Amino acid sequence: MKSYTYDAIVIGTGAAGYSAACRITELGKRSVAIVTEGIHSGTSRNTGSDKQTYYKLGLGGSLPDSVRKMAETLFEGGAVDGDNALCEAALSSRCFYRLCELGVPFPHNRYGEYVGYKTDHDPYARATSAGPLTSKYMTEALEKSAKKLDIPIHDGLLAIEILKAGDSVCGLLCFDLESLELISFRCADIVLATGGPCGIYSDTVYPESHHGSTGLAVSAGAALRNMTEWQYGLASVSPRWNVSGTYMQVLPRFVSRDSDGNEYEFLAEHFADIYSALSMVFLKGYQWPFDVRKIMDGSSVIDLLVYRETVQKGRRVFLDFTKNPFGLDKIDFSRLSHEAYKYLSGANACFGTPIERLGHMNQPAIDHYKEKGVDLRSEYLEISLCAQHNNGGIAVDSHWETAIEGLFAVGECAGTHGVSRPGGSALNAGQVGALREAQRISAKKRPLASETIFERVAKEAERRNELILTRSQKRPSNAKELLEMVRKNMSASAAAIRDTEKIDKLYAEAKVLLDDFASSVGISSRADAVDLYLLRDTLTVQLLTLAAMSDYAKKNGASRGSALYTDIRGVTPEGFDGNFAFTLPKDKKHLSLIQEVLMKNGAPSVSWRSVRPIPDEDLCFEEVWRIYREDQKNME
Repeated sequence: MKSYTYDAIVIGTGAAGYSAACRITELGKRSVAIVTEGIHSGTSRNTGSDKQTYYKLGLGGSLPDSVRKMAETLFEGGAVDGDNALCEAALSSRCFYRLCELGVPFPHNRYGEYVGYKTDHDPYARATSAGPLTSKYMTEALEKSAKKLDIPIHDGLLAIEILKAGDSVCGLLCFDLESLELISFRCADIVLATGGPCGIYSDTVYPESHHGSTGLAVSAGAALRNMTEWQYGLASVSPRWNVSGTYMQVLPRFVSRDSDGNEYEFLAEHFADIYSALSMVFLKGYQWPFDVRKIMDGSSVIDLLVYRETVQKGRRVFLDFTKNPFGLDKIDFSRLSHEAYKYLSGANACFGTPIERLGHMNQPAIDHYKEKGVDLRSEYLEISLCAQHNNGGIAVDSHWETAIEGLFAVGECAGTHGVSRPGGSALNAGQVGALREAQRISAKKRPLASETIFERVAKEAERRNELILTRSQKRPSNAKELLEMVRKNMSASAAAIRDTEKIDKLYAEAKVLLDDFASSVGISSRADAVDLYLLRDTLTVQLLTLAAMSDYAKKNGASRGSALYTDIRGVTPEGFDGNFAFTLPKDKKHLSLIQEVLMKNGAPSVSWRSVRPIPDEDLCFEEVWRIYREDQKNME
């Protein structure tokens, strides 16, 4: 088996992964390499929105802001550890300015102020943007930095197992997608920058090149945190893209099509007044993430109506920008809500059809779909309620290290967010996490495992995986079909809308599949091994996620954040349209608790704990300076 040796391995070539590798090199002078399934894959490089947001400390204008205030904003999202929130606030400016120096085109005025705007769950104007492709620009700039630092990149490798000596990391096992052979890496530290575990769902806005590898951490013994907390929203099916912002504000038609080809403007079935419907569609642009608090008198009712058409009725839903909704030749914009009318009139967009308004307000939004093969001027755009971001993830400490010594998680795969978060805070968290893990790796300088220990562990992992690959080729090929099935079932019953009875059923099915994996899953040839490993990772993460959802429903049951738990216990519901029943939390006690789940003896074990509070540090300069000097001396 071919083998390489480095001090540290970073898995992933997104904005967090490149940043992690660069920081380790710059701070620790340690040998580091990047392992990736595909350099041009992943969410950072392949996603965006009409205005992709980056969240950081306020750096312009007269609105007062502080590190502590930003930490409190992040902490108040609920189920968030205060030390992570404080780090993300304190280091946001440092990480943001580094991106600016690397060439990411964040706008500033002629005096150098990075003026911001308000985003979701943001009491201050901390948000900024480099346009629809902010994270792509970040990734490209950080990639250039990694190349200047001569950081090796091993492309075309699927990471399949974290190798351990005792309770510590000693290496990594990978599957070479070209040679179809196993390759090992001897290292002291591993940084997972593999993004959110979107592979557990079929309805997702994540790019097709991204599926996540959170199962790596689970199989190594790490815990997951807040896996009940996701962000879902309306997105186009092909290409996968958020239909937020101006896509909604120009008031397109929502069309449902049944199996016979009949079309319905289904919003009219729920709203008594079509102008109320149009006002909610407009608001959906601002309030893109599905939020259970915005169902009864807010824009999230739109998400629920789309889900009812697609999942419950089995229809397909489209946006039509070519004609005005509800057969209107002309819209009387003055009959919209005050907010909608003020915005559209201020933009001089109270005219024409949705596509004409979109061209006037945001021509790049049309150009994007045209480049992807969809002409909004003549074609319908199919949409669905999709998974967009995992607010939970792998449990980490204040240096983004897991309970496994030497195993770190940065970016979306790290569970530093909770029930809600400010829009764009994930991009900041990835950069801060990369800096914090590099500081820990630089300070500890963990030694490599001896060659004898590493070879023993690596050979055992090689033997075990070769046995799996050999046996799977002797059975009928079913890995791809199983993968599609479990993802589809998860989206139908355990995504934004969660049926607790079906969740328990899906859990039992996933448990059987995973327990019998070695004897029931087959592939046609070794070239299809990717499907085998993706299925195993997907089932592993699904199992823990379903266990977390079931446990939450039994202990709490109230709908929160971006998840609606259908009420089947006879509790007086808030109610919706006769199709859904749900309750909301009666107080904020649930926000002070974090749920964690890990594998124990082959089954998920769920526990709850109080959040770690925001640290109350002594900010006397002389005292901080003294401790800083001592820490620097210890690192030498």
